[in-house]
Amino acid sequence: MISKSLSPRESGAHIVEHAKHVRVLPEGIKKLSKEILEGLQSKRICVDNFSQHELHPNPEDSKPDAYTGAADWVFVLDTLNFCFWTPNNYTKYKVNGYTGYFALCAAIKRAIAEGVDVTNAKFYSEIDLKTVEHIFRSDDGETKIPLIQKRIECLHEVGNSLLKKYDGRFENVIKAADKSAVRLLELIVEEFPCFRDQADFAGKRVSILKRAQILVGDIWSCYRGKGLGFFHDIDQITMFADYRIPQVLVHFGSLEYTPELLEVLKTDTILENGDPIEVEIRGASIYIIEQVRDEVMKALKQDHPEISPDNVNSIVIDQYLWDYRRQYQADLEHIPFHKVLSIYY
Repeated sequence: MISKSLSPRESGAHIVEHAKHVRVLPEGIKKLSKEILEGLQSKRICVDNFSQHELHPNPEDSKPDAYTGAADWVFVLDTLNFCFWTPNNYTKYKVNGYTGYFALCAAIKRAIAEGVDVTNAKFYSEIDLKTVEHIFRSDDGETKIPLIQKRIECLHEVGNSLLKKYDGRFENVIKAADKSAVRLLELIVEEFPCFRDQADFAGKRVSILKRAQILVGDIWSCYRGKGLGFFHDIDQITMFADYRIPQVLVHFGSLEYTPELLEVLKTDTILENGDPIEVEIRGASIYIIEQVRDEVMKALKQDHPEISPDNVNSIVIDQYLWDYRRQYQADLEHIPFHKVLSIYY
């Protein structure tokens, strides 16, 4: 990883060890592990869930170039997969009725349907403000996608890097990783600086890498762990630390905030990226899900030989908890969350 930083898993452990504002609770980890086991047994947690969503690319589509084109589509999605809220309204930006990340997905899918070459690196390496505003136009015709200028910068950066070294195709980055998720993660962070989600904490350079890891995870999920999506070390990818999953972790009693931190969160203070509070919450999230994953794998080995552990990892656990937060939004809304205007999540 760049500049001798800790890996995300190592970062989570280091952050929890030195945290002053958050606590990890073993009983809550057990409770969460039980929820995940039940989800696996009922098949609510499954690698197929990604491609089954109508807004995601499907590499098995019959259209020409659908197989390799799906990788370019996912790459554009995760280049732009950050900050869909504004300080005074968390769901104002909508596309075809969708909010948040799915509003982004809906905008990209709409652009493709309209014949816009939005997944072509040459196209987006030169994209201008007017075109971006049109592609990501909202339902109300007024609300702009947040951090629009930053999105243009990200598209220019990754498009130019892709054209310069990888013939403009993200599949070539995947192939260069030689079926290693860790190597792909390293390549993404090395080649595309806007994915370098890192911070200094308690004397170490820590890596959270939400968007870089979700890009690897989405490629794995999109191709269902086969072909371009096969990685022999996919279990090394951790959860994707954002501002919503911690609400679920607090809900299950695996994460606890100090009274002082709760007060900060309740005041809707906008934190700076790299603030120790932000780093602690995100690092603890990684640590907890890694503990849950380890507990679940142990339980599968001992008590559930009927469930294959091959597609059980932090990626599917994260996806399940992210969906859980959306499903039980009303129940979880009383739990405050940290707010950072950032390109990293």
